[in-house]
Amino acid sequence: MKIIIVENELYLAQSISAKLLESGYETEIFSSIKEAMKSDGDVYLLSTTLPGQSCAPLITRFKEKIIILMVSYINNDTVSIPLQQGAKDYIVKPFMIEELQRKIEHYRKYQELKQQNRFFSDYTQSLLKDIVIDINIEKIQTPIVILTNYPRLVDKVVFSYVAIHQKSLVFVPLADKNWKEKIASSAPGSLLYLSELQLLKKLERVQLFELIKEYDFILSTTSDFEIPFDVIELRTESKLYDQNEILTIDDYVKFIVNNFQYKFPDTELSKKLGISRKSLWEKRKKYGIFKKK
Repeated sequence: MKIIIVENELYLAQSISAKLLESGYETEIFSSIKEAMKSDGDVYLLSTTLPGQSCAPLITRFKEKIIILMVSYINNDTVSIPLQQGAKDYIVKPFMIEELQRKIEHYRKYQELKQQNRFFSDYTQSLLKDIVIDINIEKIQTPIVILTNYPRLVDKVVFSYVAIHQKSLVFVPLADKNWKEKIASSAPGSLLYLSELQLLKKLERVQLFELIKEYDFILSTTSDFEIPFDVIELRTESKLYDQNEILTIDDYVKFIVNNFQYKFPDTELSKKLGISRKSLWEKRKKYGIFKKK
């Protein structure tokens, strides 16, 4: 991690740099905003009392980085306005280097979590992009139980709901033997996504229903039980292939034809299925699948 120190008091800047170097950080010192504008660092330690210089250009340019203000006193110009412009935090001079390092590590971990969250969000959207649901997400009222023949439909509902309502999500697979502990330790105000209700025994279902009465949740099941909560049903006849599910030969062929007939010409599609073009035509007729020109 490279730390840029923007401070015109050379002795102070060198002292901070030396202590950070001892802790394994890479540092670079600049005495003016103009010089620092050409820098490339992960963290910016920015003095807000540089004579005749505005911090705004540097904060605006590097606001996606970790900017920690080094201030001699606190007022609108030294703290409030720079924080509004994009700086992350401030520390008052003189300060202990350990306090500065705690701030740096806190925001470094925060940045990593943001990047991980962005990755998993993009990855989830990619996995579910081909899932089509015929339900108005905005009209769903939780807590709710969703009965489905294809769990990926519920995945789509849950992640769409969370995106619309800006809710924090706690995933609790009921196949996990520690599902009770996960529910009990969930953050207040979060939405629980409870999956695979059908895997619980009757007594466990009773315990679950009692436990989640005071929680906000979406509960998924592929089996119809007596459930003391509102239930909606989501079904599809064109399920995407799931590695945890064994399809019949007919269902598999139907899946392949439905989902790949516009990606491959019939000659190649029939070859991949190990059947003739005539057989492919017969199966389309059998399944009622008509290829639009």
